[in-house]
Amino acid sequence: MAAILKAAHEEAWSKKWGVKVAAVISNKPQASGLMWLQAHAEFSNIKTEVIDHTLFESREAFDQSLMARIDLHAPELVVLAGFMRILTPAFVAHYQGRLINIHPSLLPAFAGLNTHQRAIDAGSKFAGATVHQVSVEVDQGQILAQAVVPVLEGDTAETLAARVLTQEHLIFPSAVAAFFKPQAVPRPTK
Repeated sequence: MAAILKAAHEEAWSKKWGVKVAAVISNKPQASGLMWLQAHAEFSNIKTEVIDHTLFESREAFDQSLMARIDLHAPELVVLAGFMRILTPAFVAHYQGRLINIHPSLLPAFAGLNTHQRAIDAGSKFAGATVHQVSVEVDQGQILAQAVVPVLEGDTAETLAARVLTQEHLIFPSAVAAFFKPQAVPRPTK
């Protein structure tokens, strides 16, 4: 999230394409992204909100509430950054073609959790990150961007994760910007 906000600010997305980050909505009251925003006054105009998923009786009820809050901002694009919840088919369908996520592997390899350790255990020579459209099937949507890093001798899940994260911070803002750039790669169809 921070990498996207910094890129939008430094690259003047609002002047270039009329694009602004309207809000940051978290399902966790103590999310690090919310703390980061509080510490950076230059982003004080971005609305923040918490919708604690633990207060809902079902995944569907939470997703309906989240959808209602997101829709108040009428976003052209919904970006999942550090949002570690599986979304309901209704939610995914509602934002089809304008809902993206980043995953810390070279999809389709290692969808789901524990990606770095799984890559090491499989003897992979390369790992990386993937920006993708969100689909009902977890981590299976259309690939929009990928970055590759080597898996080094002696890597742990933590050291590999740190190297992948540096690439995530480059490709995620770039993929978001590509969604808005005129003459950019065609947007996925609904």
